Amino acid sequence: MSRDDNIIKITDVAAKQIQQSIKPEEAKTVNLRLAVMRNTDGSFHYAMGIDDQNYEDDIKLQSNNVNIVVNSAMLSMMMNMTIDYVELEKGQYNFIFLNPNDPSYVPPADMDE
Repeated sequence: MSRDDNIIKITDVAAKQIQQSIKPEEAKTVNLRLAVMRNTDGSFHYAMGIDDQNYEDDIKLQSNNVNIVVNSAMLSMMMNMTIDYVELEKGQYNFIFLNPNDPSYVPPADMDE
């Protein structure tokens, strides 16, 4: 586990899904870009995507062999966040953001970390 995993953690299952979205020849040049915005009710809205751009105010991290970039202004809202890929309904898998900084965050009952 790298020290970056303490900032933003990507679970094994989520990392596998992300890596399947990246062509092998792009693995070293593209990143998972994460973004978060605060909604008017105070809750957070998340976005993520594959990005080959790097900007001056980006923070570069790595978790579970996934390169991550985050705008430095957003990093404090994502500290200690975990990204997982779970079955929310039968046959419906989605990425979820487990973020203790989000006012609407409720820890999963079976999460021991």
